[in-house]
Order: sequence, then C-alpha cells, then structure tokens
Amino acid sequence: MSKEDKTDIFADYVPEIIEYDPEIDGSDEHMSREDRLNTKEALLAKVKKQKANIKGNKENFRNNIRTENEQ
Repeated sequence: MSKEDKTDIFADYVPEIIEYDPEIDGSDEHMSREDRLNTKEALLAKVKKQKANIKGNKENFRNNIRTENEQ
C-alpha cells in the first residue's frame, strides 16, 4: 500500500458517538464495593463485641512467682 491508499481508507470515516450506559458499563461496581466494605466493618464490630462479652471484660492479674528463698 502506498501512502495515498492509506489516506483514502480513512477519507470517509465518521467517528461514532457512543453514549455511556450505567447498566452496561458497570457503574454500580463502586457501590457493590462499598457494600462489601460496610458489611466487613459491621462483621468486625460484631466479632469484637462478642469477644468482649465472652471475655467478660475480666482483667487477669498474675500472682508473684514464688521462689525457693521466699518464705
């Protein structure tokens, strides 16, 4: 192909205007991500609360270690 043939190919080309369609193009992806993050945050809070309830907010105090020299 010569240079003239290449210019002739695109001589009558008219660009097509494409409209954005949220249903087809997937604009809801960020919303589903937000839902997953919110669900994760809620589940983490629930687990932390359950762990605190199981533990009963007890504090464990360790007694001194007794040695042979202690009376």
